[in-house]
Amino acid sequence: MAISPERKKLFRQIGHNLKPVLIVAENGLSEGVMAELDRALEDHELIKVKFAIADRDARKLAVETLCKQAGAELVQEIGKIALVFKPAREPNPRLSNLLRQF
Repeated sequence: MAISPERKKLFRQIGHNLKPVLIVAENGLSEGVMAELDRALEDHELIKVKFAIADRDARKLAVETLCKQAGAELVQEIGKIALVFKPAREPNPRLSNLLRQF
């Protein structure tokens, strides 16, 4: 599921004002973290995830693993923050960060 460059730009604009809704700690991607990620992506479609991992290589691996396990697309990664997108099966206009912008 590749996102077009125009759509990525739009997602980055929307994501600029978002706050991280999930924090991944050093102990990694537990079952609870993945459940919360799935819930947040289903509700909001576009979310920021903060990685509290000091090592750059370990953080990059955690971002890739998170996206792969969730079936989500990485839109942008700056420092310890990743902007992640996954379309909802039935988007809720009151919760979706994408639908609320228009």
